[in-house]
Amino acid sequence: MKTELSPAPQSNYNGETRDSSSEPPVLEARDIYKSFRNRKREVKVLDGLSLSVQPGQFVSIIGPSGSGKSTLFHIIGGLTAPETGSIRMDGKDVTGQKGLIAYMPQQPALFPWRTVEDNILLPRELAGMPREQAREEASRWMKRAGLAGFEKAYPHTLSGGMQQRTAFLRAMMSTQEVMCLDEPFSALDELTRSDMQRWLLDIWEENRRSVLMITHHIEEALLLSDAVYVMSSRPARVLQKIEVPFPRPRRESVLLTTDFQALKRDISVLLREELYK
Repeated sequence: MKTELSPAPQSNYNGETRDSSSEPPVLEARDIYKSFRNRKREVKVLDGLSLSVQPGQFVSIIGPSGSGKSTLFHIIGGLTAPETGSIRMDGKDVTGQKGLIAYMPQQPALFPWRTVEDNILLPRELAGMPREQAREEASRWMKRAGLAGFEKAYPHTLSGGMQQRTAFLRAMMSTQEVMCLDEPFSALDELTRSDMQRWLLDIWEENRRSVLMITHHIEEALLLSDAVYVMSSRPARVLQKIEVPFPRPRRESVLLTTDFQALKRDISVLLREELYK
């Protein structure tokens, strides 16, 4: 089932081309173990899990519910400490350090008292960028995201899809290269989700940030990603890493191809077998 591809030159989030094969992973989880105490009983969550994201690469994690995917994100973000193992960025050990990733949760989590524009500008404000300079950059992205004309709107007046676009642009405005997306479209209806997938695909292929995304949606993972890690049930380990073989720029028509459907079916079988254990 696994198809290996040679690493291709990627572009970083400033639009510069670089060869990811010559650099260490921009993000790497090495042999992560994690357990929690639950009513005097130890519950193992992560069982020696390892994965990596190369510069400018879009990587997805897919696995059963409750398998520890969000716990892994908490460890990557420095919010939870692993028992053993390490998180590395650009070859350096950053285990336990906070503020090194841009994060987009399942819900938009926009500040209701801030306008769309002010929500998007927040990361640049915190980084000390002059407001007018930040507004120029945000204005370009809002036009690209279909949010032009809604700059002064408040989150409660937006549709679910527009709230998610605002949350994604806020993450994109972060100065950190690595973006962690935790099931960003799970709360959306199927039609809006499909629209957001196409939008994210276009935005990412133009921007090429390094992305690690959690999803339960196999089709979404294969459409967006360069590589997909399939995780086991808890305690989670990597069952298989799949190098997605479909070329970029990638269009929605790839969903209808025989190869795409076959790969989707293989992952589905792998996950179903894991659930039956």
